[in-house]
Amino acid sequence: MKQSLYTAVSIAINKLLEGLNMLPIARKNKIKELIIEKKSITVAELTSLFKVTEETIRRDLKQLEDEGVLNRTYGGAYVSDGVQSDVDVSIREHIHVEGKKKIAARCLPFIKSGDSIFLDASTTSLVIASMLKDYKLTVVTNSIKVITTLMDNPNIRLIMIGGTLSNSSLSNLGKTAEDNLRKYFFDSAFISCRSVSMQHGITDSNEQQAAIRQIASDHANHVFLVADYTKFDKTSFVSICGFEKVETVVVDNTLSKEWHAFLQEKDVKVIECE
Repeated sequence: MKQSLYTAVSIAINKLLEGLNMLPIARKNKIKELIIEKKSITVAELTSLFKVTEETIRRDLKQLEDEGVLNRTYGGAYVSDGVQSDVDVSIREHIHVEGKKKIAARCLPFIKSGDSIFLDASTTSLVIASMLKDYKLTVVTNSIKVITTLMDNPNIRLIMIGGTLSNSSLSNLGKTAEDNLRKYFFDSAFISCRSVSMQHGITDSNEQQAAIRQIASDHANHVFLVADYTKFDKTSFVSICGFEKVETVVVDNTLSKEWHAFLQEKDVKVIECE
């Protein structure tokens, strides 16, 4: 018993020393491996893993960003490439913040008091939720963050879609969530995505999240696709829907002439937040 305890302690100490003594180049290579695998990671996770200061990790991330490996943001880093690039919500909240605010503001005129609306688990929907103070609405969502944003608003009737909690998105997903969502219908659904492609339509990196967005688009009178300009001309892992489901695209920048012609052909209205 004493021997096994001694062995366990020795292994723990050796691992700690390995983290402390890891050369900067080895540490950066390990960070590179982790972020390619996980798609996003926080500074807190890395400091805990390598037993170094936040300043050291931020310096490593800056060097990796300069090398084109990743994108830094407040509190961590992410990669946007790959069909299954599913970025943690704590990271997504700090990406293209001003663009999301512009998109949310342009969505407000399409929301009327008395409406029933669906807000997905995107950070753009979270910004929309933060702007609903003067509206009397029914809001259906699978997002924990949207719920906490609106829970103290006496004008909002909140319906939380139950399901299995996803820690990375802080939203309820899975078959229970999907079956629950099918019971409801909406005046408007505000959905986001991971990618938008002329060839492949509107796609996502997460199958369960895509399923929720697909059901919401099927059950809404008006579907608004809210997407920042970096998502266009890309394709992710799984389909959400085609453009026939979307009435309006709200984007934070100017789209190309090709996109305007394509969306006009599909009878989709475009709102650009210049």
